[in-house]
Amino acid sequence: MPEDVLSQSEIDALLSAISTGEMTAEDFKKEDEEKKVKVYDFKRALRFSKDQIRSLTRIYDNFARLLTTYFSAQLRTYINIIVASADQIPYEEYIRSVPKMTILNVIDVQPLDGRMIMEIHPNIAYAMIDRILGGKGTSYNKIENLTEIEMRLMTNLFERTLEFLQDAWSGIAEIDPVLSELEINPQFLQGVSPNETVVVISMNASVGETSGMINICIPHVLLEPIIPKLSAQYWMETSRKHRKPDEVELLQQKIKEAKVQLTAQLGSSKLTIEDFLSLDYGDVIELDTRIDEPLVLKIGEIPKFTGQPGKLNKKLAVQILDTIEEGDEKNEW
Repeated sequence: MPEDVLSQSEIDALLSAISTGEMTAEDFKKEDEEKKVKVYDFKRALRFSKDQIRSLTRIYDNFARLLTTYFSAQLRTYINIIVASADQIPYEEYIRSVPKMTILNVIDVQPLDGRMIMEIHPNIAYAMIDRILGGKGTSYNKIENLTEIEMRLMTNLFERTLEFLQDAWSGIAEIDPVLSELEINPQFLQGVSPNETVVVISMNASVGETSGMINICIPHVLLEPIIPKLSAQYWMETSRKHRKPDEVELLQQKIKEAKVQLTAQLGSSKLTIEDFLSLDYGDVIELDTRIDEPLVLKIGEIPKFTGQPGKLNKKLAVQILDTIEEGDEKNEW
C-alpha cells in the first residue's frame, strides 16, 4: 500500500477529531505541510513487493475473465467483472471494512496452509439471487438472514467458480480449492490474527444495471510457501520451459493422426466471362499443362509434391515423384 494512503483507523480518528471540533480541516492541512517525519507502523508491515502484487493481479485478471463468462451463462444477463486494485492491509482493517449481510465464501486452498475469502457485496449478491429466482436482477435491501433456499442457491452458484480459480492459479501452483463455509456476518469469521498482512484483490462487478465489488482476501500465511513463484523472473522462466519428452511424443503422435486433404491438380486455364457463359455439354477446355508434365499435389491450398497419374487396383491414383520445398521456384504453379 502507498505510504500516503490512510488506514481505516486513521480515517476514523480524523473524522472524529473534525466532528468534535478538536481539529479543523485547515489545522490538518497546516500540520500536514509542516510534518517532515513519517511514522512507520510495524503492524502494517508491507510483506509483499510490488512485483508480487502484480503477479497476483495477473492471476485474478484471468479469474475475472473466467467469472464473467461463467456468470453470464448462469444468470443469462449482462455481466462484467474486472480487477480494480490489489493492496496489502492488516486482516483487522479488512474485516472492519466488510459491510453486514455480505456473502462471504470461505475457501480452503489445499495443499496450501490457510483459507482465502471471496467477499460478494450485498448489491451484487442479492441481484444474483433475484436473477436465479427469475427476477430482472435488481438488488434490494435485506435486513434479515438469508433463507435456507437462498443459502443453498448461493452455495451452488459459487462452488462452481472454484474450478475457474484452480485454472487461474495453475501457472503458479496446483491447488484444490474447496468451499468450506458461507457466512453473511464478517464477525463470525475465524480467520487469521488481526495483525496478519492480507492481500485484498478488489474487482468491480456489474449484474445488469446493478454494480458492486467482489473482494478476494488472501492471507500472507497462505502465500508464504509460493512467494518465490510470484516474481516476474519465475513467470519468464516458466514461459521458456520446454515441453516434457512425453508431451512432445504425444503431440507428434496426434499430429501424425491428423487428416488433411490432398488434391491432384491436372492443370488450369483462363477463360473470359463470355466464353464461360457460353460453355455447353461436350465442350473441351484446353489446360495450360502439357500431358507429359507432372501434376501438382496440394495439401489444402499449398503445393507440396509433384506426381504422375495412373491406376492402382483399378482405381485412379497418383505416384509422387518429388517434393516441392518451401521457396522453391516450382512452388509457383
